[in-house]
This record gives sequence, structure tokens and C-alpha cells, in this order.
Amino acid sequence: QVQVVESGGGLVQAGGSLRLSCTASGLSFDDYSMAWFRQAPEKEREGVSCLSRIDSRTYYVDSVKGRFTISRDNANTTLYLQMNSLKPEDTAMYYCAASSFGWVCPALSQYQIEKYFGYWGQGTQVTVSS
Repeated sequence: QVQVVESGGGLVQAGGSLRLSCTASGLSFDDYSMAWFRQAPEKEREGVSCLSRIDSRTYYVDSVKGRFTISRDNANTTLYLQMNSLKPEDTAMYYCAASSFGWVCPALSQYQIEKYFGYWGQGTQVTVSS
């Protein structure tokens, strides 16, 4: 049984940092592209960052470039998202997701790309106060 569990969310002041973690079990972690999505109240879920299983390239939505860093530890089947210089508009529920498709990361901003991610965590809340 596949399990995806996020942790590390919390309340932080604007300008602060958080590191999210996502541990996946029950799947061959190396064979999956891994991504972070987020969903703010009354907004659609958006892809934030993705790490390709094909070539380990990283992808980011424009709004987080230069502030967030995605990384993975395959030995410990864990995905990370280091978030620096946080802004109130980063407030959202953050989800970790796994996809067996090698092409998903460059397409992270495409409409309904989340349909191609087969495994999801329950989410971790990030709240940035101004």
C-alpha cells in the first residue's frame, strides 16, 4: 500500500523560512517524478515545484523561483521543499504528489496536470502572517 505523508508546515512571519518534507512508502521512489502542489482557500490547486525522475531537473512556478528549492533523498524516499523569503500569498495547504510519467514536470503549469499524479499526501498547512 502506497503512503505519502507530508510534514513541516506551520505558521511563520513574512520573510521567514520553512522546510516541508514528504515521505513516500510502498512505491519505487526512484521511478517517480515528485512534485509539490498548493491550494489556497477559494483558489484552484497549482503546481509549485517538480523534480523529474528522468533527469533530476527541477521546475518551479514563476511566483516561487529563487525562493523555494525542491530536493529529494532517494535513499530515504523523502522529498523536500525548502521555502525561504515567505510571503503571505504563499499561505496554502501544500500537497506532495508522485507521478510515474516522466513528462509531467515540464508540464507542471498545464491545466489539470494533477490528474497525472497518482499518489497524494493529505497535505500540510503553511500560513504566512504579514
